[in-house]
Amino acid sequence: MATATIASSQIEGLAQTKFIRVSPQKARLVVDLIRGRRAEDALQTLRFTKKRIAREIEKTLRSAIANAERKAEDAGESLDVDGLVVSRCFVNDGPRWKRMRPAPMGRGFRYQKRTAHIVVGVAEHTRAAETRVAAAAAEAEASKGIKGTVRRARKAIEKRKKETEKLRKKK
Repeated sequence: MATATIASSQIEGLAQTKFIRVSPQKARLVVDLIRGRRAEDALQTLRFTKKRIAREIEKTLRSAIANAERKAEDAGESLDVDGLVVSRCFVNDGPRWKRMRPAPMGRGFRYQKRTAHIVVGVAEHTRAAETRVAAAAAEAEASKGIKGTVRRARKAIEKRKKETEKLRKKK
């Protein structure tokens, strides 16, 4: 009865943009172009798409990529941005702005200005995640014992040297 569950080691990033002043139907046309593609290819597609909403979706995608990088950095893992894939992206309806337009004989025609909420998520490709996990395991194995202690000490010294060089360059 015991079932082993494998913890997801994929790094994911999610970004939302809310209350964008565009019809959700028009935004979905652009979002459908990038769903399931590599993040780099999706950025190129959005850059050369001749729709007004493409710029907003590009900003959201860049934010999702930055969120994934930050999440990897906080976890202490390395992330290859080239291995990111647009895992999910969709557009939801936002609130509608109700407006009135003057009509003949003192009446008013009602119309709606639509808004949209855009959600873009990027995740690491499964092969990239497996490679990263294997490299981390190899690094952990190499860091064991006396040789590993020496290796860690050398890395710490190199890190301090780089930090001091950065501080000197800033001055």
